[in-house]
Amino acid sequence: MQGSSRRTGTMTDVHRRFLQLLMTHGVLEEWEVKRLQKHCYKVHDCNAPVEKLEDFIHNINSVLESLYIEIKKGVTEDDGRPIYALVNLATTAISKMASDFAENELDLFRKALELIIDSETGFASSTNILNVVDQLKGKKMRKKEAEQVLQKFAQNKWLIEKEGEFTLHTRAILEMEQHIRETYPDAVKICNICHGLLIQGQSCETCGIRMHLPCVAKYFQSNSEPRCPNCNDYWPHEIPEVFDPEKERGAGLSKPSRKSLRPRQPL
Repeated sequence: MQGSSRRTGTMTDVHRRFLQLLMTHGVLEEWEVKRLQKHCYKVHDCNAPVEKLEDFIHNINSVLESLYIEIKKGVTEDDGRPIYALVNLATTAISKMASDFAENELDLFRKALELIIDSETGFASSTNILNVVDQLKGKKMRKKEAEQVLQKFAQNKWLIEKEGEFTLHTRAILEMEQHIRETYPDAVKICNICHGLLIQGQSCETCGIRMHLPCVAKYFQSNSEPRCPNCNDYWPHEIPEVFDPEKERGAGLSKPSRKSLRPRQPL
């Protein structure tokens, strides 16, 4: 069997160096992870063939399993970019954040999370978030301070800001999916295609099912007349393109120049 050839449970200096650097960044896009892997081989074992990334990550995860830590792969909700994040399975993400944020700052994140989960679009405006500052636990926080904390959440890749509104970063979704499902069972949204947690996406105007934008792109990829996979009614939204790393690399596109795929219509 091919799987039996994996060096399960054994980490070399290459794997350890990779893990240390990933811990520093927390979350990286797939192209960055591949570049990081090649760098580690170049530094520690330049003569060795570069292991297939999937096997490389599996090998590290087999060692991390006993520590309840895992390198998880996900995709960004807006355009389907593959990303990798180091996730702590033993504690909730909010507990993990306790070492970096004060009690009132963590409560601000909880309030923002509730607003994002309850919203129809998957976004919460900075105005609505700042309006709950007076309700925070712990030390009082001024709105100016709250604005700075929100930017800190974005810098640490827990939130993403778009035009004055905030949504969850893919890192937060990967780390907090189980917590969100358990804490907000009545408000949580699920993608009809991949059955994963959905924060932003598109919905059928007839039956109400929801789909991630990358799932929409793949499902209707070769369909000239898209119809809802549940009720077969016409799908009225713009169909985004499937993310193609080779195409993007060839075109030399940079992230800031990419057109946002955020749907104009609420879920």
